Amino acid sequence: MAATVLASERGRRCLWALQCQKWIWRQRCLKFASATERRNIGKVLIANRGEIACRVMRTARKMGVKSVAVYSDADKNSMHVAMADEAYFIGPAASQQSYLAMEKIIQVAKISTAQAIHPGYGFLSENTEFAELCKQEGIIFIGPPSSAIRDMGIKSTSKAIMSAAGVPVTEGYHGEDQSDECLKEHARSIGYPVMIKAVRGGGGKGMRIARSEKEFLDQLESARREAKKSFNDDAVLIEKFVDNPRHVEVQVFGDQHGNAVYLFERDCSVQRRHQKIIEEAPGPGIEPEVRRKLGEAAVKAAKAVNYVGAGTVEFIMDSQHNFYFMEMNTRLQVEHPVTEMITGTDLVEWQLRVAAGEKIPLMQEEIALSGHAFEARIYAEDPNNNFMPGAGPLLHLSTPPPDSFTRIETGVRQGDEVSVHYDPMIAKLVVWAEDRQAALKKLQYSLHQYNIVGLSTNIDFLLSLSGHPQFEAGNVHTNFISQHHDELFPAKQATPNEILCQAALGLILKEKMITDAFRVQSGDKFSPFASSSGRRINISYTRNLTLLDGENHVDIIIDYNHDGSYNMQKGSAQIGLPIPKYLSGASATGTQGGAIAPMTGTIEKVFVKAGDTVQAGDPLMVMIAMKMEHTIRAPKAGIIKKVNYQEGSQANRHAPLVELVDEDMESN
Repeated sequence: MAATVLASERGRRCLWALQCQKWIWRQRCLKFASATERRNIGKVLIANRGEIACRVMRTARKMGVKSVAVYSDADKNSMHVAMADEAYFIGPAASQQSYLAMEKIIQVAKISTAQAIHPGYGFLSENTEFAELCKQEGIIFIGPPSSAIRDMGIKSTSKAIMSAAGVPVTEGYHGEDQSDECLKEHARSIGYPVMIKAVRGGGGKGMRIARSEKEFLDQLESARREAKKSFNDDAVLIEKFVDNPRHVEVQVFGDQHGNAVYLFERDCSVQRRHQKIIEEAPGPGIEPEVRRKLGEAAVKAAKAVNYVGAGTVEFIMDSQHNFYFMEMNTRLQVEHPVTEMITGTDLVEWQLRVAAGEKIPLMQEEIALSGHAFEARIYAEDPNNNFMPGAGPLLHLSTPPPDSFTRIETGVRQGDEVSVHYDPMIAKLVVWAEDRQAALKKLQYSLHQYNIVGLSTNIDFLLSLSGHPQFEAGNVHTNFISQHHDELFPAKQATPNEILCQAALGLILKEKMITDAFRVQSGDKFSPFASSSGRRINISYTRNLTLLDGENHVDIIIDYNHDGSYNMQKGSAQIGLPIPKYLSGASATGTQGGAIAPMTGTIEKVFVKAGDTVQAGDPLMVMIAMKMEHTIRAPKAGIIKKVNYQEGSQANRHAPLVELVDEDMESN
């Protein structure tokens, strides 16, 4: 009991500290209110969509600033459009023709008389040309000067600037010679494993690890291809890859008066596909002295490029807590809410005020760290299939109730669709408590309250991850998922018989609903198609039904009783009917007749032609879908019978991409 009272008292003290910090911030904001009036930000256009657009709009509304949304054809009924004070259509679903169409967005800003543009993250947020275009048109770009975006956006340039500013950097090659041989020679000199990185952009795009010289050129080509697609620049750099490093980043903020501060660090180590999945602040196990050095190094980085606004300086950290500059993201980060939770700040409000010419609301000595926060990214993806992203309707969506210590950052509602054209993130679940252990318990409790029906999500995986003993102990690093794969992905257990019966009943009742509807529409009550059992007389009837439980076929005997009831033996849950033999060539696993599209996307590259012999695992095609590059590989050895898609063509989910036959069948 005493321990509970003590914990509650600590929570009240932390809350009081946060409230005091917010009061200081508000007073300082009032002091500089005249600056906002001078720059006259009364209306802001958000050049983005989804969660971040809604996030910016909430703060704009709180500040009395009107918001303008832009939307593509795919987003006309979206949440961010409904939230905005004004909304303007800007083009087709493809981002190149909508959210990346600079001239269209500038035109909307003029038509709507918006004084400023907030780019969010992704899309145009780190585009030098767009920042310059805003300046030329007299529109406030809520972000750093274009020179800072340019210098920090090119990794080779940023490394040189950081080294000159006294910020620790990793060993690597950042030169202009981009020939295969030059890059390969530098990789050999640095020593494997090496990281190949696109010099522009971020988010894990154009990033590959080469663990040996044998695989270097394949990884190089893949990195270049993805970089060209994402950033229109295939230049790369090579740097030493640190095994099992931590990914630690520092939130910085600068203003137009030469001030810069840090708001402590976030640990973003646990990742899949080089993309973050769960973040926390502050970093577990980081001592105050290391925290101070991290912050001071980040401020040096910001001042070296005269940084203005919100930015993040990313470091890799080894097991001895030595850290090295990795890159700077010249925008608001996806994971910024965890920093807001431990500092009691609103970074979007800071962005708007600093863009209007005000000074930073708090000086370094006034920024206090209180408690601990986690953010879990909830994605439409299948963790059991290499985190393959998905799309589809949110038939049911229920979340934990938001409160002062629980935030649901989202851009979708029940009934909305996760579009194949954009990032598959559904929401960010953010929690705060007085210490890491309490915050982790709150995260796990909140994840249990999240329920989504209609598509695959990573919620169960996040629960497994956050409950892993090594994660609970704070022993995190970028290889955490692969190192603990067996514990995080336990072998699937056979589905209980009662669940199998419920699933079978669901299929029977769905079939009955369809046939009843047919009978009403056709008017022929004696049609055999108007009976789900295929019978026309009132007698008992027995039927066999086969379901799939993972890879296992489950046979169920169903008795249709004359009184309308059913008896069953065995059954299945979240399981579909097995694919008929005549469709086996287009099976979802692609193991019987070739390779199929895992999702709707564009064929970027084709490696094979009819008549080629391939081995299991050989690359057949590269597909771009949901902002990611997917390599389609041969499911087995054989001979290519037919290639159904050319480079640049669109393929729908489950479409057969390549037809493959066994060598002995081809010879016959």
